[in-house]
Amino acid sequence: MRASLVARIFAGLASIAVAADAVAEPPASAKSSGRASTATLRRNGAEPVRASVEPAGGDVVKRGALPSASKQALVGWHAASAVAVPRDMAGRPMLALTMINRSESLVIPAAGEDGAFETSELDRAAHFLRAATGDEHPIDPRTLAMVYRIQTHFGVPEIRVVSAYRVPRTGSRSNHGKGRAMDIVVPGIADEEVARFVRELGFVGVGVYPSSQFVHVDIRPRSYFWIDFSGPRRKNREHCILADLAARSDAAAVARGQQPIEPFTVGTDVDAALRARGLTAGKEQADDETDEDE
Repeated sequence: MRASLVARIFAGLASIAVAADAVAEPPASAKSSGRASTATLRRNGAEPVRASVEPAGGDVVKRGALPSASKQALVGWHAASAVAVPRDMAGRPMLALTMINRSESLVIPAAGEDGAFETSELDRAAHFLRAATGDEHPIDPRTLAMVYRIQTHFGVPEIRVVSAYRVPRTGSRSNHGKGRAMDIVVPGIADEEVARFVRELGFVGVGVYPSSQFVHVDIRPRSYFWIDFSGPRRKNREHCILADLAARSDAAAVARGQQPIEPFTVGTDVDAALRARGLTAGKEQADDETDEDE
């Protein structure tokens, strides 16, 4: 009888083990390449954890960390606009900017296909792109030319601006304090698609902010690309990406006859500054390789 009792106990334990295996084992449909389980995670708002990789020349980020243009919801300020592209008397597209935080708009004509602008229009742009404090700073014409190229490339009626000039903090190296940077949203276009285009221009900084939902673009002596998952007014979590592409883009720009961007300096000799625009930039400045977006 004791042997029979022991046999029944072992049989019970075996049944419990089989049941536990059945609970732990995913359905056959979910075992194939893990597709069903991954889809379930995504439906529940979670993204499966992937192995880390080393991007070319950059810090370690998770595989798949570069945002996918097909996954971004183009709603809110990213929603497409049905408004017609503004054009001047000659039919050329005009630069149209909307400041998101102030609900103000500015439309200025371009003096050429490359986005050159008259001095009076640059003054209007400097006022429009002023800091939240009301402080103004001259906007580098090449910054506006870059944004104009983005607008005309995607054929959108406006560029939506999150931030432009910001009063520099002590020790700040941000291009926002130099009139060389803007944080933008292109209506109807995913941020990664915008970043992909700007990265090819040469001598630019391009930062993608998936949490805050905008793209930082600037001009600088040497291209630098990054991704930052920090949210608004949070400490930066910047990771350098695509360093090889940055070097190739600059080399291609030089081959096209494009002049590198000179390092930012503050001086009183206007003639010297204008002459410098026609010269090759000197020693590379590491100070331009970081930004401080909020």
